[in-house]
Amino acid sequence: MKIFIDSANIKEIKEAVSLGVVDGVTTNPTLVAKESRPAKQLLEEICALLPGPVSAEVISLESSGMVAEARELSRIAKNIVVKVPLIKEGLKAAAILAKENIKTNVTLCFSANQALLAAKAGADYVSPFIGRLDDISQEGMALIRDIRQIFLNYKFKTQIIVASIRNPVHVLEAAKIGADIATIPFSVIEQLIKHPLTDIGVQRFIEDYKKIPK
Repeated sequence: MKIFIDSANIKEIKEAVSLGVVDGVTTNPTLVAKESRPAKQLLEEICALLPGPVSAEVISLESSGMVAEARELSRIAKNIVVKVPLIKEGLKAAAILAKENIKTNVTLCFSANQALLAAKAGADYVSPFIGRLDDISQEGMALIRDIRQIFLNYKFKTQIIVASIRNPVHVLEAAKIGADIATIPFSVIEQLIKHPLTDIGVQRFIEDYKKIPK
């Protein structure tokens, strides 16, 4: 399973990339707004940090506007992937962009039927938001299982990005199901690394090393 970092913070992205485990980046307008920098400048810097996909989101609500924004975003760097919302106009835009070889990530997916349509429209990625489903007492991971089964049934090339990840258990379940990608906040990436027994073991080895005669 590939790991993306869900962030627009340069410091976080640099630190995550230095771990050698990050394959890409996802951003959205909320994350970009937190950085208080021009979006294009920020995306250029992020794209230069790693060769993997960097998702950047359109804000238009009509397909013509989405396509125009997507063309502009795709000029920023070769590794830009354009995020379009999973609405009727977003599907229209994804279909047009697929013909232009502009990679798309169809986002804000909350049902398997939506994911099926995204794949049929030619999306390169689809992003089901599991945490937000958990928030309304639905099992987010059940959606990932359904999408994985449908995509396997019909050999769709669209990759599943498990999004809205809130904790390490989400990452574990995504990997067990066979999701292509998990996009993870930096704080959760840090949680994946840590284990109390590892910390205890490291401290024990340091203390015992000090006892070795010099």
